Amino acid sequence: MSAIAVPARRPVLADALAPHRSRVQDAALVLAGTAVVALLAQITIPLPLVPITGQTLGVILVGASLGSRRGAAALATYLLVGLAGAPVFAEFTGGPAAVLTPSFGFVLGFIPAAFVAGWFAERAWDRRPVLAMVGFVAASAVPFLVGVPYLAMIANAVLGADLGLTGALAAGLWPFIPGGLVKAAVAAVLIPAAWRSVRRLDERG
Repeated sequence: MSAIAVPARRPVLADALAPHRSRVQDAALVLAGTAVVALLAQITIPLPLVPITGQTLGVILVGASLGSRRGAAALATYLLVGLAGAPVFAEFTGGPAAVLTPSFGFVLGFIPAAFVAGWFAERAWDRRPVLAMVGFVAASAVPFLVGVPYLAMIANAVLGADLGLTGALAAGLWPFIPGGLVKAAVAAVLIPAAWRSVRRLDERG
């Protein structure tokens, strides 16, 4: 009876920079990842229902740098901190009322998106720009799978709109594709560059 081979996990950037893992170290990395996303969330371009923000770039960078589990934990922490009232969401917003905003579904989608980015990084896709781009585009697509249906639900049930599939895609998908590709490309440059720096440091050491 044969088994399908699964690629082994490899160290991600956080492991290469701090190889002696501990629970305290992991917790600190998760909190640092949360802070990175919170900062990048404040880079916004306003749109009628969902603004374009730097959050997705933060999600990719955090997921790839920390790995699937810690990356997802960082974004789950970001979600909980924001719901608790900390102004970490776009435009310095936060609080439980965020669940009634059209953009909240994308925040929910950031958790599996970070996991996907980390999953690719654990298989060394983040060390070459072309493979990194493929993996990061895949991760960037994940929030839309949650965010677009959520946007339509809130727009119709809470805001009283009559938003069908075409309208939901127009408001929550099409305007974000160019920016999403740019952010994935930026991450596909930054992460492999960071790996090159790590390798140079190892060679000097």
